[in-house]
Amino acid sequence: MEERRHTERRPFGYYMQIFDDRTQNMVGHLSNISPDGFKIDSSSPISIGQEFRLRLSLTSEISARPYIVFSARTKWCQPDSMQPFSHYIGFEIIKIGHDDNEIYQRIVSKYGSPNRSW
Repeated sequence: MEERRHTERRPFGYYMQIFDDRTQNMVGHLSNISPDGFKIDSSSPISIGQEFRLRLSLTSEISARPYIVFSARTKWCQPDSMQPFSHYIGFEIIKIGHDDNEIYQRIVSKYGSPNRSW
């Protein structure tokens, strides 16, 4: 897969759930993060180019708010080679409010690890 992202994605060493804000269904768990996108681990594949309004659950260490909401588009999806019922899915954030973006960037700064690769 050709690398086309403009900013470095950093592995995410903390467990946070991502939900479809419209259906309330869990989409997956955050596993990698960059300032403009992220990777999740999911039990289901998602078509490339699909747009979602997503809700990221937060911990009290990040914010007093329980979650942030933003729009994102799937950029790629691939099965996990070790776990056949697990998929890695890359998302690009396409719309996020100012306050939610400040919290998101705090997550990137606090929990992203520049020394690990996925």
